This record gives sequence, structure tokens and C-alpha cells, in this order.
Amino acid sequence: MSTEPASLTQTPFAPPSLDVSIVIPVYNEQGNLPLLFQRLYPVLDALGRSYEVVFTNDGSVDASIELLTEQFNARPDVTRVIDFNGNYGQHMAIMAAFERVRGNVVVTLDADLQNPPEEIPRLLEKTDAGYDCVGGARQNRQDSFFRRYASMFVNFVRRSSTNIEMTDQGCMLRAYSRDVVEGIVRSGAINTFIPALAYTLAKNPTEVPVAHEERHAGVSNYSLGKLIRLNFDLITAFTTVPLQLFTILAMACSAGSLLLVCVLAFRRIFLGAEAEGLFTLFGILFFLISVCMVGIGIIGEYVGRTYQVVRGRTRYQVNRVLEK
Repeated sequence: MSTEPASLTQTPFAPPSLDVSIVIPVYNEQGNLPLLFQRLYPVLDALGRSYEVVFTNDGSVDASIELLTEQFNARPDVTRVIDFNGNYGQHMAIMAAFERVRGNVVVTLDADLQNPPEEIPRLLEKTDAGYDCVGGARQNRQDSFFRRYASMFVNFVRRSSTNIEMTDQGCMLRAYSRDVVEGIVRSGAINTFIPALAYTLAKNPTEVPVAHEERHAGVSNYSLGKLIRLNFDLITAFTTVPLQLFTILAMACSAGSLLLVCVLAFRRIFLGAEAEGLFTLFGILFFLISVCMVGIGIIGEYVGRTYQVVRGRTRYQVNRVLEK
């Protein structure tokens, strides 16, 4: 068993020694973990394949790490636990596991049991058929009205601004080939949305419909603010369309402003001074200022992400790794 702090600089990938790796990020899931263990391991045992389950404890403040440690002690042959020293986010938790997996196929799964582990064999059937990126598309979603329609809107924005075609980008029940996982890790991405990045690296992606259940315990760790930030990451990491749209809008505003100046100059010369249009001018001025502020914000998003990459700061810090 290894409990030393893991190296922050990973060595090159070794050849896969197992058939399947299951990657599960965990953040404050003490109410779901016991049932997850009860349902997940029998499914994997029945596959007849060599496997491992890699849990990443993403700075949980409840008893999650204690439960993960107990499960490691109970099944050390197939269980590994990566323990972060703080909360770095779901996608960094997955990335840390990707850097250490031993499987030829890697499946990601949330710990909240909304995506049933019993669906894993369906994804593996697709990878066996030659698909290198298999996404789950949740059927009959059990989320709130707001979450369902917010997801629909986000999917629409992604389709409109990128060439990434996914029916359900929010579903984390996905399977990736070893080549795709290695490509994700080598990308060195700081702010990334792993399903979208995997899609861009895959040669033969596909999707399968999967069941969806209500959350068995606890509440979602994705607030409205986190969802908004996540989708900023998605858009700015994979396309420059927002910058292009802002440039087009700025050009249109400039043309309109020039036309307005010409009209006002004409009226000033031929009709004399007028005070009635003062508030109209204020309205136009405020609109143009707001356009500039939006543009500065968009540019700032891209500059901020560039800064995060070039400063070379550690993406996450591992406290310890439990493995055999």
C-alpha cells in the first residue's frame, strides 16, 4: 500500500495492464458511497474482465475519505484512492485519475448514483465494437425543471459555437479508449471540459442512451454559478466564436454610429441646434459603453485562461494515494 504524496510530474504512460478502469470523482458523497459500493463492484465482478476502480477524493469535508479508505481496505486488489489536499473541481479530479489509470478502457462515473453503474456494460459493448469515445445520453432525466432546461440551453449554445456534437454534455457516464485518455492528459489543459476535449481527440465517437435516477442522498455540488463558470470554460477552451461575434457587433455599432453622426451633422447644419435628442444620444452612448464592457469581459476570459497556462502553476496537489 502506498500512502506517500504522489508525484506532480507524471512519468510517461506504461502499457495498460488491466482491461477496464473506472474513474469516480468524490466530493461530499458520504450518503451515496455505501450504496455505490454495493451496486458497482458486483457489476464489475460480473464482467469477467480485469478491472480497477480509481476514486479521487476532491477535498471532501464529510466522511467520504474514511469510507473510501474502508473500501480500499476491503478490496485492495481492485481499489485505488487518490486524496486531494483541497477542492480542485470535478474535472481536475478526473484528470488526476487519468494520469494514473492502468486500464485499456477508462469509464468515468459520478458518485451520486444518478447514472446507474449497471449501465457500464452497455458502454463497454460500444468500445468492444471499435468506438473510442462513448458518451451516455440520459433518458427520462430526474433532475429539477431548472436543471433540465438549463442543460438544453447550454447544449444549444455549445452546438451553435463549436463543432462538438454531443446530445448530453452533462452526463459523466462515458467510456474512453486508452489513446483518447493519453491525449487528454498530454494536452496539459488547465481549465477543460473533459467530455468535449475527448470528443475532439476521438476518431470514432458515439453515444448510447442510459438510465437516470434521482439523487439518493445529499444535494448537487453544481450551483448555478459553477455551471456558468463551467460553460465559460467550455466555450473559451474550444472556440474563438465569442471574440468573432463581438468583432462583428463592434463593426456594426461603428457603422451605425457613423451613420448617426452623419444624420446629426446634417440636421445641425440645415435645421439648427436641437435639444430634444439629448436623451436619445445618452441612450446610444450607454449602449455603446455596455458593448465595450461586454467585449472587455470576453477578452478578459481568454487572457485569463492564457495566463493560467503560461504561469505553470500546479493544477492540483495530491495528499496521498492508496494503492496496492
